[in-house]
Amino acid sequence: MASLSSQKLSLPSLETSGGRHIHRKMVVSSATPFRSSSFSVGANHVSLTASSRLMAHGRAKKFCNSKEGLGRTSLCPEAVPVSNFALPFRSGMNASSESLSSTGAKAKASSQEEESSEPTSHFNISLKTLNATKSPASLLQSYTPEVGRSPFLSIAVIGATGELARRKIFPALFALYYSGNLPENVAVFGYSRKTLTDEDLRSIIASTLACRIDHQQGCEDKIDAFLRRTYFVDGGYDNREGMLKLTARMEQVEGQFEANRMFYLSVPQEALLDVAFSLSEHAQTQKGWSRIIIEKPFGLDLLSSDQFTRSIHSKFEEKQLYRIDHLLGRNTIENLAVLRFSNLVFMPLWNRNYIDNIQVVWSDDLATHAPSRYLDENGIIGDVVHSHILQTIALLAMEPPITLDGEDVRNEKVKVLRSIKKLEPSDVIIGRCKSVSVGNSADSLNLAPTYFAAALYIDNARWDGVPFLIKAGRGLGKNRVEIRIHFRHVPGNLYLKNTARNNDLATNELILRDAPDEAILVRVNNKVPGLGMELDVSELNLLYKDKYNVEVPDSYEQLLHDVIDGDNHLFMRSDEVSAVWNILSPVLQEMGKKNIPLELYEMGSRGPDKTIYLWAKHRVQWADD
Repeated sequence: MASLSSQKLSLPSLETSGGRHIHRKMVVSSATPFRSSSFSVGANHVSLTASSRLMAHGRAKKFCNSKEGLGRTSLCPEAVPVSNFALPFRSGMNASSESLSSTGAKAKASSQEEESSEPTSHFNISLKTLNATKSPASLLQSYTPEVGRSPFLSIAVIGATGELARRKIFPALFALYYSGNLPENVAVFGYSRKTLTDEDLRSIIASTLACRIDHQQGCEDKIDAFLRRTYFVDGGYDNREGMLKLTARMEQVEGQFEANRMFYLSVPQEALLDVAFSLSEHAQTQKGWSRIIIEKPFGLDLLSSDQFTRSIHSKFEEKQLYRIDHLLGRNTIENLAVLRFSNLVFMPLWNRNYIDNIQVVWSDDLATHAPSRYLDENGIIGDVVHSHILQTIALLAMEPPITLDGEDVRNEKVKVLRSIKKLEPSDVIIGRCKSVSVGNSADSLNLAPTYFAAALYIDNARWDGVPFLIKAGRGLGKNRVEIRIHFRHVPGNLYLKNTARNNDLATNELILRDAPDEAILVRVNNKVPGLGMELDVSELNLLYKDKYNVEVPDSYEQLLHDVIDGDNHLFMRSDEVSAVWNILSPVLQEMGKKNIPLELYEMGSRGPDKTIYLWAKHRVQWADD
């Protein structure tokens, strides 16, 4: 024993408020003797050694949660049990451990009894009292860093009983959980207007959870463990009161220590701002970061988009916002930058001197895909073209970023979008599939376009004169998503006389295919075996399902992982959204003036016949025409 009545132990700590870092000192002093190897924080006993560190800010350490990190106690110290609500999430923790105080054991027993009760029975104080007492200042005062404990992660799915949440969001979160890509201290909260219990929500989502082929071992145990981390909050019809319930439930599970929060707003557009404002005022963490995922469409035109951006910026910083488009989470999109910037064979060719045209196609035969839940009066323009198509073009055409940091990538993307020339009505075709209908025949959505074709030009030194051709449609003859880069003719080609079978043999082509089978294809000219000199086209084929014997993660899994990791390069920034609407709003205005007529086409066709003339105008033969 040693008395430290006249000494103070000053340790660095970091408190956070709304994502801002505040450097402070945590001073531990005592007028009574205590062991030199330990001190007390609140009711919890914390060991302090020379190798101990205060983990006061930052995302969960991936190494400690990976298989390689298991057992590496020197690098991954065991978290100290500081909250009875965190105990169910600790794998291998013994409830009878000597490190648990009698008070902690009683609290754990109490939390287990509450587990099976209605969600509202967890609250020991009224919402009015919570609102009056839980100010940001009081939350910061009660926050004490914990030695060796990774930050808690709370994930809230707002609109938890909707189709998107059941079919995509919860399965993606489960996939991240069983593959070890979520921190150990994690909980998932479903929020909805329906009156359900924790067990009701678990029953709803249990049937949608499945392990991939390469994770089948112990799958049932993984599902059970994930469901135990899942809770339900009945938000009712007052989002303000509902968010107070949600934050109270989160605080119970998180304890009094560092916690990050991620909110997925899977709600109708008309309810989005009300939910976001209530969330901002009552559910953001004061002990870590808060990130908000917003579903498309991001406005209906330039005016509505700018109004929405100003409103949401009044409550959140831009770095907190993640505008999600699941199509951008596909492996083909992620691979664009890899192909461009890590292969010398492509880097010097990626410009107007070698590329004749670039075609971006998204076609849906409706045989395997239901009509989009985002279909509005803008139809496929707001659903596919606004985000997926133009983001793909931005990634294809951008200059090399300084680094792979999300902001550096988005800086280059927005430059491309701002460089796109104004679309002329004569370079745009809008169509409607005769067999696709939404609601009753009088519904205005039945006039929403299901087909969009256009020729874009980028006004900069790299791409001057190169047409970027877009084709996006539903109800077409093929289900196909791909990018085709057509190179120019070989100058002074000696073999033109030997290409009688195909006049286009002189050009090479790079094809990046996402559907139906993900692949990278390179078309080259090749001699047909035999005594003569006859040329034919051959494809150098990288088919992913043959090369890589793995099941490709769902795009939602990829994007949710990026949000947790703070990687925002595949999410549109507000200036990107504005730049895109600057391109498309004039088209919508011309549609309103009837200067761009709505062309009808049959189900299973290749779209409006006028598209052929558009390609011919720009001296391009479309790949499937």
